[in-house]
Amino acid sequence: MNAPVNAPDTIADLRRDLADAFRITHALGWSESVGNHFSAAVSADGNAFLLNAKWQHFATIKPEDLLLLDSRDQDVLTRPDAPDASAWCVHGTLHRKLPDARVILHAHSPYATALACLKDPTVVPIDNNTARFYGRTAYDLSFGGIADAAEEGERIAESMGDKSVLVMGNHGVTIIGETVADAFEDLYFFEKAAQTIILARSSGQPLAVLSDAVAQNTADGWKPYRGMAAMHFAYLRSVHGLG
Repeated sequence: MNAPVNAPDTIADLRRDLADAFRITHALGWSESVGNHFSAAVSADGNAFLLNAKWQHFATIKPEDLLLLDSRDQDVLTRPDAPDASAWCVHGTLHRKLPDARVILHAHSPYATALACLKDPTVVPIDNNTARFYGRTAYDLSFGGIADAAEEGERIAESMGDKSVLVMGNHGVTIIGETVADAFEDLYFFEKAAQTIILARSSGQPLAVLSDAVAQNTADGWKPYRGMAAMHFAYLRSVHGLG
């Protein structure tokens, strides 16, 4: 298997990438108090992964602050430096069950959350950004409160399946990517796609939905632009004084 585009060379690089993603997310107004969680696998089987510490604000996270955890560790929540139970439930299960989920970003960004709160939160292909996610989006509409039970994590992993985006009904969005830059780029464009859908629906006018063929062609058309993720992430780092 070829290495992911712009994959970090070391765990130290991955720590720096993930820490910067937290800070950029806050700068864009997508953080939420001291909640929400990002993680990144450091082992080939996905079991060893980095995760933000319990209740640390995104704006303060440094590379060395990230916890190194093992998704098979049944005693992790009993230790003094235990992660947030909800983070462990979701990210621990996803990394254990989906080894290809190298980077997992979960956020309650405003428009993605608004979309998730609609009775029908389908990402309808109506422009370039919404069609980017055509055929790549899964849905979990079984919200039962804060996800801190093992069965919640199992259901979320099953709902994600082989998709890279999970719309979590009445909750938010979870994005999977091969690198931090890749995952962050999808988080960025998903927020823009959700904004377009919310604004278009708020007009009360019928949506001009793309045909399946055009939507698929548009989604495929994004693939050659994958390298833009690293360039965009580098720009966001520089403009916010990171990296």
